[in-house]
Amino acid sequence: MMDAQMDLVSLVLALVIPVLVAVLVLGTLRLLLQVERWQQRGDKRVVAFFHPYCHAAGGGEKVLWLALQALQTCYPELDYVIYTGDNTVTADQILAKVKDRLNIELVRRPRFVFLSLRVLVEASSYPYFTLLGQSLGSLALAMEALLRMVPDIVIDTQGYAFAMPLFRYLGTCRVACYTHYPVISTDMLERVGQQETAHNNHSFISSNPQMTQLKLIYYNAFAMMYRAVGHCMDVVMVNSSWTRDHILHLWKLPHRTFTVFPPCSVKELAALPAEKRERKILSIAQFRPEKDHPLQLRAFSKLLSELGQPATLVLAGGCRNQDDQNRVEDLRKLAAELDIAQHVEFKLNIPFEELKKEMETSMIGLHTMWNEHFGIGNNNHVCAGVVDCMAAGMVMVSHDSGGPKLDIVVPVGNQPTGFLATTEEEFAAAMAHVLAMSAEERAAIVARARQHVRKFSNENFTQAFLQAIKPIFPSK
Repeated sequence: MMDAQMDLVSLVLALVIPVLVAVLVLGTLRLLLQVERWQQRGDKRVVAFFHPYCHAAGGGEKVLWLALQALQTCYPELDYVIYTGDNTVTADQILAKVKDRLNIELVRRPRFVFLSLRVLVEASSYPYFTLLGQSLGSLALAMEALLRMVPDIVIDTQGYAFAMPLFRYLGTCRVACYTHYPVISTDMLERVGQQETAHNNHSFISSNPQMTQLKLIYYNAFAMMYRAVGHCMDVVMVNSSWTRDHILHLWKLPHRTFTVFPPCSVKELAALPAEKRERKILSIAQFRPEKDHPLQLRAFSKLLSELGQPATLVLAGGCRNQDDQNRVEDLRKLAAELDIAQHVEFKLNIPFEELKKEMETSMIGLHTMWNEHFGIGNNNHVCAGVVDCMAAGMVMVSHDSGGPKLDIVVPVGNQPTGFLATTEEEFAAAMAHVLAMSAEERAAIVARARQHVRKFSNENFTQAFLQAIKPIFPSK
């Protein structure tokens, strides 16, 4: 009897002691971080943006810099910091690119905290279990950030929700996030469950029922972890109705969740003349698998061969690396196989002025990504997408899903602002319909579309962002 009691005591101690040690270590670290905060900040409260890739010039970075500009204007008494892993460039180079590429000039220079562990959040570091690896890697990156600078408020503008609990519970910071795309969604679970092959569900998994079940277990477990980290957020901002629906389903924080549409440069593009358009179809998107450029080529082939509508297809997009270059070569081969190569032009990494000329002369905008969260493409020099094409005077033909379906290519007064499609046959038919329209019919659609996309302006973003973030900032 005595031996059994001793065994029980030993078991309890074996379980309790590690927990007590962990609590003691974390409590001590938390106290040290509080002391560090008071030593670092002086009299000013510190607001930090967690954006490890801030030197890019895409839609996510436009959100970052316009948000910072808005806060500097509204709360000039606060100090602002950017956590970044862009160690190969200087602060001056980062700010010069912000002004040159995004046309954003800050009220004053922020401080930069350069992090050395960014490799831990790169997808290439995790050939398998990529979502889990990147999420755990963001914890290490957040720990490095805290040890270098302890802020009062942290805003994640690049989708690293797993980093926020460290800031919240160890750094005792108020935390907010701007979510462009949920790390995992019910749509992803459904695709795996239905054994559909996609860029994130390889055929060797989709064709194997046992592998599919294992991946479903992994995805469901990951979704539970994602739900847990979401609950630490004080303010949640989402970029579209589609993203909001998925985040509400996962995080269930309706009173803390706000839709803040991303900023788009609609004013400049809306000034382009809509007349004298060529029979040209323009696609703006990085050459990534999820953008589904092969669907565009197959639909364009049907447009030419089956529907007898002559036109030119221009694929304008950014090539980030060799993988993107390989995809472009595969697309050139596919165009040759479809016997449409002479009607397809590739415009890689072109500057904004050249892209603007393409937008000014094209009749149709084409966007084929399934469940695009909002609809921002990227040409490596400028972010542009569904909204920008509509503002520029093109008639949009977009995938019937995600943000384009729910927020952008929506009817106004029961009249179309563009067209939605899913299959290559539907895309071909929609493009043929636009090409066959009279100039007056197209002009009416363009006018409605331009009026509608005004809601996605820089000014509206700034106003909505400041309203959403207000609860965690000092009252004015």
